[in-house]
Amino acid sequence: MDSAAIEVLVLTALTIAVSHTLLGVDHYLPFVALGKARGWSMARTLGITAICGLGHVGASVLLGCVGISLGVGLDRLAWIQSVRGSMAGWGLIAFGLVYGVWALARRRRAHRHSSSPQHHGIVASGTRLTAWSLFVIFVFGPCEPLIPLLMAPAWHGHMWGVVAVLSSFAAGTLVTMLAAVWVCRVGLRVPTLRKLEGHGHSLAGLAIASSGAAIVFFGL
Repeated sequence: MDSAAIEVLVLTALTIAVSHTLLGVDHYLPFVALGKARGWSMARTLGITAICGLGHVGASVLLGCVGISLGVGLDRLAWIQSVRGSMAGWGLIAFGLVYGVWALARRRRAHRHSSSPQHHGIVASGTRLTAWSLFVIFVFGPCEPLIPLLMAPAWHGHMWGVVAVLSSFAAGTLVTMLAAVWVCRVGLRVPTLRKLEGHGHSLAGLAIASSGAAIVFFGL
């Protein structure tokens, strides 16, 4: 495989990474919804997005490298990715529904706990739990287009080609996730639908569950 073919693969990996991320609303909508509902700063929202994105891409990279090392066939890796995608989708649905139910219960108790000295500690713990839950779900979430792109240079024994494709796909995915979250967060600063602000957590749960449904039922 010559350098021209590697360049084409790298460009293809970058293009697919950007389009795959933008079309898959699960790559950014959960962070936008939770960041808005929980009052996270832009820096915290982007930081959590970056960590989850690294776990998301890193798990698929690891799977692809292990598959290449062991000589696992493309069909087997594709099946594993499919199972991981289903797990991630159902995980987002469950997380969104549980979070939405929690939000409704929390809203009922809001006035009683607003003056409690333990309230801020509970909120801080909830933030950490939310971030770790998203991280675990995103680790299971596959980057389906990555495996076939990796196999092409691997079959020709072009390890630098594998590294170039990996780097291009990872960078494209992470940058697009961060950019999409940033654009959506900036857009949500416009004062609209103020009557719904008190239902921010419930709406966040609905948005996350919808993202999971898009994966499970529509393959996005």
